[in-house]
Amino acid sequence: MAAVWQQVLAVDARYNAYRTPTFPQFRTQYIRRRSQLLRENAKAGHPPALRRQYLRLRGQLLGQRYGPLSEPGSARAYSNSIVRSSRTTLDRMEDFEDDPRALGARGHRRSVSRGSYQLQAQLNRAVYEDRPPGSVVPTSAAEASRAMAGDTSLSENYAFAGMYHVFDQHVDEAVPRVRFANDDRHRLACCSLDGSISLCQLVPAPPTVLRVLRGHTRGVSDFAWSLSNDILVSTSLDATMRIWASEDGRCIREIPDPDGAELLCCTFQPVNNNLTVVGNAKHNVHVMNISTGKKVKGGSSKLTGRVLALSFDAPGRLLWAGDDRGSVFSFLFDMATGKLTKAKRLVVHEGSPVTSISARSWVSREARDPSLLINACLNKLLLYRVVDNEGTLQLKRSFPIEQSSHPVRSIFCPLMSFRQGACVVTGSEDMCVHFFDVERAAKAAVNKLQGHSAPVLDVSFNCDESLLASSDASGMVIVWRREQK
Repeated sequence: MAAVWQQVLAVDARYNAYRTPTFPQFRTQYIRRRSQLLRENAKAGHPPALRRQYLRLRGQLLGQRYGPLSEPGSARAYSNSIVRSSRTTLDRMEDFEDDPRALGARGHRRSVSRGSYQLQAQLNRAVYEDRPPGSVVPTSAAEASRAMAGDTSLSENYAFAGMYHVFDQHVDEAVPRVRFANDDRHRLACCSLDGSISLCQLVPAPPTVLRVLRGHTRGVSDFAWSLSNDILVSTSLDATMRIWASEDGRCIREIPDPDGAELLCCTFQPVNNNLTVVGNAKHNVHVMNISTGKKVKGGSSKLTGRVLALSFDAPGRLLWAGDDRGSVFSFLFDMATGKLTKAKRLVVHEGSPVTSISARSWVSREARDPSLLINACLNKLLLYRVVDNEGTLQLKRSFPIEQSSHPVRSIFCPLMSFRQGACVVTGSEDMCVHFFDVERAAKAAVNKLQGHSAPVLDVSFNCDESLLASSDASGMVIVWRREQK
């Protein structure tokens, strides 16, 4: 995003604290949409004079609508600081685009490129080593983040009023994966070991199952939404992957595994959704072209065990894969050809299956580490720091949960960059959903949701964090409603 558009977003963010004081979810949605529109304008290449005029008029209109800011000149100071410290406040901006308009007059970037994990990690370590445990990095961006969240604590933000709805269409068979559609509040999908996938709609009330996708002859192990939510890809123990049209539930294509093995996990390449990566029971990772139904040349690699988990970084240049023997491999992904190049290997714990990997470019405004969240049947949830461009991992901290045998998964909270601290959510074999603050040195547990009667296998937030879905080993899916402040 060009610098002037960043300043426009910064001004909007600064005034965002004044919008709808009783509805922080609206403020979050508003600033996300503003960011999306400004990105589109930045690509249009409007003349610099027009951009500056828009910035001036935008500031005047906001001032007339909400009154002067609490500190004279703070909008200008904040807009300058945000350009220096970051290209954006939103995770949707984690695309690592090399936009020539973001360069200064001499061709130097105004901020540290987040594509350079190594340089970012060095800066992070310098900041973290100089601060007391549990404290936050004192940046102006952090102040704005707290303003966007309505100056509420993590515990307040992740308090839940109870169950919104319970889906039991897959009862008696485990639901290993549940996912809200991208940037969507009310569309939810879940797959089951009964061989089907359910597409659910939460609004208008009552929540309903729109359709059930059938075709796999054995259990569905994993699925993923495309970026535009128009298709889903699923993997199954029947050694096939299927591409589905979400609009009408049609199976567009069935693709057999190149090795004829059980397929255990899948993920879309985040930039090019024509490419999907799958992991199978014969220890192989394959990059598949879903348009042709063929394996990409050079897009295969072998791990030490059954491939259980996959995750890309935001720009899709790094892929991590975890297996059932306790190893996590990083791969360099060639954006042009889909070729995989094995880079690093980390043994999390010998013989402990790695059941979940979740990547995040920024943990929060106060903790800017590129990070990886890993479940590995160790009765711990592990948070790693990504320290270089080859995906080398360094253990940052761990959190106690119960997981010794089930394929439990965890996630980063999607909007935590707007809050003081940073939160992660995980399932657990104690039949609870656990929330942890990764920045809190002691008593990291933020909340615990109880209601399942079997080990909780997966969790998923909708885009504005107003709803959280969790699935368990007995086939139950619970949608939790966040408490309205």
